[in-house]
Amino acid sequence: MRSNRFASLKFKPVDNEKTCVKKSNTHGRGLFAKEFIEEGELIGHVSGMWTVRDGAHVLWLDENRGFRVHCNLRYINHDSEPNAAYFDTREVIALTDIHPGEEITHDYGW
Repeated sequence: MRSNRFASLKFKPVDNEKTCVKKSNTHGRGLFAKEFIEEGELIGHVSGMWTVRDGAHVLWLDENRGFRVHCNLRYINHDSEPNAAYFDTREVIALTDIHPGEEITHDYGW
């Protein structure tokens, strides 16, 4: 996760109607924009639980601490040129404008 460079902005949470889960060419299922999402817009807050065990949908913060994502944000797939990012505040924010039908991605190598 990254520190939030958008922390000084006021965010309007994305309505659940703006995203959906569907088949992805990247990896099984993915999270897609149903409506336009503007750069800097809050896509959502990650919900889940802390874990020390690896598994599906676990974000590793360091070698000993992970966070298992339980909400639809778990379907955000990797891309080396992402349009969104997870932040240490557990927010997911659009790094670029995201158009309807576009898959929402994050660079898990950061």
